[in-house]
Amino acid sequence: MSEELRWLSTRELAAKIATKEISAREALSDHLSRIDSVNPAINAVVTRDDEAALVRAGAADEAVARGEQIGPLHGVPMTHKDTHDTAGLRTTWGSPIMADRVPDTDSLIISRLKAAGVNTTGKTNVPEFAAGSHTFNPVFGTTVNPYDTSKSASGSSGGVGAVLAAGIQASGDGSDMGGSLRSPASFNNVVGFRPSNGRIPHTLPGSPFTWLAQSGFMARTVSDVALTMSATAGPERGGPRSIGESGSVFDLPEFGLEAEAEPDLHGVTIGFSPDLDGLLPVESEVHEIVAGTANVFSSLGAGVVDSIPNLGDADEVFNVRRALDFLYSWGPLLEKHPDQIKDSVVWNIEMGLKLTGAEVVSADRARARLHGEIERFFGKHDLLVLTTCQVLPFDATIEYPTEINGVGLENYLDWMRALCLISATGCPAISVPAGFSKSGLPVGVQLVAKPGADVDLLRMAHAFEAATQVHRRHPQISASMP
Repeated sequence: MSEELRWLSTRELAAKIATKEISAREALSDHLSRIDSVNPAINAVVTRDDEAALVRAGAADEAVARGEQIGPLHGVPMTHKDTHDTAGLRTTWGSPIMADRVPDTDSLIISRLKAAGVNTTGKTNVPEFAAGSHTFNPVFGTTVNPYDTSKSASGSSGGVGAVLAAGIQASGDGSDMGGSLRSPASFNNVVGFRPSNGRIPHTLPGSPFTWLAQSGFMARTVSDVALTMSATAGPERGGPRSIGESGSVFDLPEFGLEAEAEPDLHGVTIGFSPDLDGLLPVESEVHEIVAGTANVFSSLGAGVVDSIPNLGDADEVFNVRRALDFLYSWGPLLEKHPDQIKDSVVWNIEMGLKLTGAEVVSADRARARLHGEIERFFGKHDLLVLTTCQVLPFDATIEYPTEINGVGLENYLDWMRALCLISATGCPAISVPAGFSKSGLPVGVQLVAKPGADVDLLRMAHAFEAATQVHRRHPQISASMP
């Protein structure tokens, strides 16, 4: 039973629970056993709620037995990213300052997952304050890559990426400011989707007008991303930037269990460049694998051209907005605990403190120009394709790469620039498995669509995934510590 359940999709697992082919208790038992088996090697699950989860699984089975109406994720066990509040279960952000923090309420994405039937079982590891794309912190240590436990699982949703790759669960929630859903997807051979602003709204209390960071999902398949989005997307009171469409727009026939249509991208025009026409330094193996995906898109009928948008304003937009968001979120903590926050977070907060009014105005003007350029580009193209991560999964003992192809990097964000530039545009973006290096390390390709075109983006990503099947290659994990 364990091997059979391990690589089921979320759709398949939910369907089997709903039809009593397996019970929610059995699904939970397998999930927890897999954590026991592989988590010592990858250190991805950092908080557990086994006893309460067992009670919930029993209640889920009783609801099915009584013939009650159930949600689309009924009885599905799932760990959550340790930046999303979970009522009664600690949420630490990987910070010693918040190591014992237990929220009273759920984040919106968690409350919607629970309403859909998810059985919360624990939390997954993150970098301190979710800063950076390598998952380590002084509270729980380092999460490593299931494909090679000497390598990084990336971040900040690195714990989520690792549990998916390791066969613990098939889908998981995360968030993405500078690539935190897409980067770990690339490193762990899974899918990571950053939605348009307002699909899963930012709400009161908090910062309802923020836009750079987005909640979203990772999964082993695009179909499961669509399923989790269908359960959690949609407008919310107190969310002034909500997109009015309900999550039902993600309920598409081609994502269902019975879907058998051949992948087809005829009529799709793709602007393609692994390195954005030389703007990005990209490791040679990564460049080669991503460049090779052009043939896949062409074979599916898409028109592939080397036209790309001018993203010259994106750096300024991203850097200023991120600095302001870090100041808003963590500035008060820095005042109270100046010696308990890692240097890279302090650097980002202090960048926000140093910004002048003229610099903020300049960034707003740059954002307007960038928006105009994105509208121009997507007036002629349906998709932009580039690399997800500019490097292969790197040594887990270092904080971040300091050079690419001999080009020195100034800070902890520079190696993530392929992701940060796209975040600045406000476009929905997804990383899909594209191939493996000679040493067996995963590489993802990044697909980008115009703002609001989330459903179209998932359709195109699904076609690529169906044509390549790279996601079906699973790691062989030793149960021993790395």
